[in-house]
Amino acid sequence: MEKWFVSMKKADFTQIAEKYHISPIIARLIRNRDILGDQNIDYYLNGTIADLHDGMLMKNMDTAVEILEEKIREGEKIRVIGDYDIDGVNATYILKTGLESLGALVDTDIPDRMKDGYGLNQMLIDRALEDGVDTIITCDNGIAAASEIAYGKAQGMTIIVTDHHEVPYLEAGGEKEYLIPGADAVVNPHLPGDPYPFKGLCGAAVAYKVVEALYNVMGQDADDVDFLMENVAIATVGDVMDLVDENRIFVKQGLEMLKRTQNEGLKALMECTQVPTERLSAYHIGFVIGPCINASGRLDTAKRALELLEVKNRREAVMMAEDLKALNDSRKEMTEKGVGQAVEQIETTDLKEDRVLVVYLPDCHESIAGIIAGRLKEKYYKPVFVLTQGEHGVKGSGRSIESYHMFEEMCKCSELFTKFGGHPMAAGLSLPQENVEPFRQKINEYASLTDDDLVPKIHIDVPMPVDYVSMRLVSEFSVLAPFGKDNPKPVFADKNLRVSRMWVVGKNNNVLRLSLISSYGTPINAIYFGDIESFFDYIRQRFGSDALEAAQRGRFNNIVLSVVYSPKINVFRENESLQFEIQYYK
Repeated sequence: MEKWFVSMKKADFTQIAEKYHISPIIARLIRNRDILGDQNIDYYLNGTIADLHDGMLMKNMDTAVEILEEKIREGEKIRVIGDYDIDGVNATYILKTGLESLGALVDTDIPDRMKDGYGLNQMLIDRALEDGVDTIITCDNGIAAASEIAYGKAQGMTIIVTDHHEVPYLEAGGEKEYLIPGADAVVNPHLPGDPYPFKGLCGAAVAYKVVEALYNVMGQDADDVDFLMENVAIATVGDVMDLVDENRIFVKQGLEMLKRTQNEGLKALMECTQVPTERLSAYHIGFVIGPCINASGRLDTAKRALELLEVKNRREAVMMAEDLKALNDSRKEMTEKGVGQAVEQIETTDLKEDRVLVVYLPDCHESIAGIIAGRLKEKYYKPVFVLTQGEHGVKGSGRSIESYHMFEEMCKCSELFTKFGGHPMAAGLSLPQENVEPFRQKINEYASLTDDDLVPKIHIDVPMPVDYVSMRLVSEFSVLAPFGKDNPKPVFADKNLRVSRMWVVGKNNNVLRLSLISSYGTPINAIYFGDIESFFDYIRQRFGSDALEAAQRGRFNNIVLSVVYSPKINVFRENESLQFEIQYYK
């Protein structure tokens, strides 16, 4: 069971509220997100495009744009090589669009997830050589491709790396030796000694900075590429970056641009997935639009998602968008099946005892390993690797919990992998089949996770009776948006809520609606999107089967709950009402 904590961070909330014309509760919520000091509060509430950092501060940016300017002037053939996920596709689109509009002779290539695997490889370089490409510029990959880049350089190519992944390193005697590829320029805010003030950019944001810097160097108005911020926003949310600092501005501005986008493909995708354009939020990117873009790289080729971004004809755009949605629907079915198989394997073997779960599903489509790992992490609250049988050996994806730096832990047994890379919270890897069991053993041997690390910590902003929540308060939350990683939706807690009725709805019977009565007698509408079966089991154990049945029939019962909730305004047929989303219960 989770541990609930109330965030008790101190500040002069009245003074902050007066100064920024917000309510004291909003001031408290800002403080709970560790936004401290006038400058940071102002940046958080009022940051605009003008507050974005100068891309030229990034190490090697000057060299990269100098090379690109020269190649454009000389009419050399440039190829952008991206990655097959939402970040890589948008980064590829940003670089190609930016370079093209400056007169570059430029095309793109994206590796095939199944055939090529992640990142730059020799085949992609050979393909570029055959096509007479002079310069390769990578995006959202390249930092871990030292040998591939050496190969390309030996063939006389110019190679520029733009990436945001952590720099691989070897550790000897407590010292880290960073393995920086020998490209003509490497642009990545994670490079040792890089003075860029914000390290949390996604690959598309780094690509955007390159385009912006190149515009300035070539004497063009960089405001002309502002529209590409909508692609940065999609990639930032889709790649689950922290929504702080510059990312907050990118997503805030990008969402506004998306509401009025001129991009035919994105327009068609939003129509086809029925997202409410006027109320578009980070949630819609993360859970509706983003998965459709990702689905093409998972089940087909990411080039289809790139084509959607580039399409100019409305009819074609509609057809492409519908194809991507259909792909995503089949991806969802495959995911459900894979999660079921993984849970069965964990529950029926000694895997369950491991602190780090390594689940081998040979028949699972390798592209959904990461999604399955994420779902298992949510269920068990442990770091999870899901491995599948690839064309050449075993491939896998990992998803982590807050107290476990996945990439650093993998570095401790790097000799087992043929290829690996990642962040603190996620990773990708390839390894020979005979190393699957040694990997499970080693990664668990090295894990220093305590029992406490494996208990989810639920941070409650304020304990607040549901009676205090008003439409006005909830509409004030909009100043805190966009919500996402590191800037969560506000959550509150209340106790002694009596259940007067509950019933299951939704076309997949996966949503629970509840009518609750507060300790002050206020009736409220609540909704729960979690595991309904587990919820019913809890009610049966705690209050008995009769109580559960009575509640389901809307009859008197003895069920009383404490809940962690997030209030929102529900819009149905133009009518607005307060709705309380239950996150946790006990």
